[in-house]
Amino acid sequence: MSPDGPRLDRTKLLAARFRAAQDRPYLATALYSLTVVESRDVSTMGVDRRWRCHVSPEFVDRLPVPQLAAVWIHEVAHLLRDHHGRADRLPADQQRDHHRVNVAQDCEINDDLVADRLPLPADRIEPATFGLPVGLLFEAYLPLLPAHVRGREAPDCGSGAHGVDRAWESGSTGGVSAVEAGAIRRETAHAIRAHVRSRGTIAAGWQRWAAQVLEPRVDWRRALSGAVREAAAWASGAVDYTYRRPSRRSGATRGVVLPSLRRPVPRVAIVVDTSGSMGDGQLAAALAEVAGVLRAVGVGGNRVTVLSCDAAVHVVRRVHTVGEVRLAGGGGTDMRVGIDAALRGRPHVVVVLTDGLTPWPAAPLESVRVIAGLIGAGAPQPPSWIASVTVDD
Repeated sequence: MSPDGPRLDRTKLLAARFRAAQDRPYLATALYSLTVVESRDVSTMGVDRRWRCHVSPEFVDRLPVPQLAAVWIHEVAHLLRDHHGRADRLPADQQRDHHRVNVAQDCEINDDLVADRLPLPADRIEPATFGLPVGLLFEAYLPLLPAHVRGREAPDCGSGAHGVDRAWESGSTGGVSAVEAGAIRRETAHAIRAHVRSRGTIAAGWQRWAAQVLEPRVDWRRALSGAVREAAAWASGAVDYTYRRPSRRSGATRGVVLPSLRRPVPRVAIVVDTSGSMGDGQLAAALAEVAGVLRAVGVGGNRVTVLSCDAAVHVVRRVHTVGEVRLAGGGGTDMRVGIDAALRGRPHVVVVLTDGLTPWPAAPLESVRVIAGLIGAGAPQPPSWIASVTVDD
């Protein structure tokens, strides 16, 4: 016994981690990536962003090994689920109350651990504590928590959970980098999938988390916006000479009129696949998003042409708004026909909205950027020279 209290029983603590890794082998890599830091300033156990686990000696003495093993899993779950990164993306007013954020995060984790029959300490926080449903993310639990949660003794799992640096985290060395943390998450997700295939038993929350890590859903609106913006910026960066507005330097050259440089506003063609396999809802959403992007980059008026096409081009119309678009068709699919028709207007950017079940041009188009908005998660990919974005619900 030291003057300040008992020394950390590392043998007991590491035995608990070994038990956690033995019972949940898919979490072993993550558990053994944590660095133990003895701390008398933390009341239980807490983790920081660098995957250092700060441990109270009194807490280790107080809990039996099975409960310590469950707490190990709880703490590593904060890091695997990137709770600190997600907390950083919360609105500022929600970030400020980090204790409340921590409670919501514990609800997200502990419903899985309780379902997995882990012997968590009796004072654990879970959705049932507040009469809330199970299976939600902490961002969903946060606004559902009652007001009195601010007044109760809330947990403090460290900056590795709620994202706010704590005084007891300073001075620690070593740890895991952000790149290494990403690799640990992916390896753990693969281990979870392998465990499910071989044994088929694991909490649903862990399975959903693994699917999100290995098959992240991309915000197609943001991706499509970025692709169109990049192509429009590329077209706007093109310059050419024109005599419509003589160069200012012409005054210095008697009898010689010099051309000036012009920067063209990009012309955009939107080829819409109206074959029978297309869904109206997703198609309308994609059209609306493209319209918003074109307005944002200053492309409008008679610079936008929309072509309705299946195996033939049915409607070609220059539009000011998407509300003026007229779609027709419903037969087979060949977007090459629509792209060829679009090229007659000499566009800088061609956006093709299709389910991907179409042949494509055999070679890149000269001086034209092509973007494919692929409707549906299973849409076949176009050739590599075409920028593609999957448009999904």
